[in-house]
Amino acid sequence: MAGMGDMPMRPARPGPPMQHRGPPPMARLRPEPIDREKTCPLLLRVFTRVSGHHQNEEFAVRGKEPKDEVQIYTWKDATLRELTDLVKEVALPARKRNARLSFAFVYPDKNGRFVVRQVGSTFAYGHGRGDDAKTLAELGFQIGDYLSVAIM
Repeated sequence: MAGMGDMPMRPARPGPPMQHRGPPPMARLRPEPIDREKTCPLLLRVFTRVSGHHQNEEFAVRGKEPKDEVQIYTWKDATLRELTDLVKEVALPARKRNARLSFAFVYPDKNGRFVVRQVGSTFAYGHGRGDDAKTLAELGFQIGDYLSVAIM
């Protein structure tokens, strides 16, 4: 390869952008606030239970969900504190001074089997403690998911 040293070097071609391997970073931006005067609320089916969450199998048959259901109209920007206060209105055990409420989303996986995924917890009278300020949207709620609330 005679004369190769005399040729000027060409600039390298820009390649494809670097792709990061692995899952995307977990940092989520706070979603845009919802104008509750102009936005229609969604129906949230809430299933409460004392001492633990409902089991996946209890949601397996459509129309035969657990009987302790409360239906709430709310928005995706509702906080766990707002939901705690609503649950306290209908579930006496949630009103106890030392009650802790654990929240889980219930939704079908890609095979159609229901999954119960814990997403946060609050204290009945502990404003500002736990996951009070987290919203349904921040936690990954999708319209159609159920909410399981374990009261402990």
